[in-house]
Amino acid sequence: MVDTNKRICNYFSTEWIALSKSNRAFALDHNIDEKTVRKILQKDGYRIPVKTLQIICEAREIKLYDFFKLINL
Repeated sequence: MVDTNKRICNYFSTEWIALSKSNRAFALDHNIDEKTVRKILQKDGYRIPVKTLQIICEAREIKLYDFFKLINL
């Protein structure tokens, strides 16, 4: 069973960050630090704080509830 944090990070990595011009561009577009993007991209994932998740979702104009439905949690 995949850890929830890892599942979230994998989704960000494959569905959102990979489609961005760069890690820096993703960070700027989503109101987070570039180092946070690097942490998300780590092989073992990252224990992403709910506040960071909320900030990213707000930048995408989606609610946390809808995000969790996207990744089937």
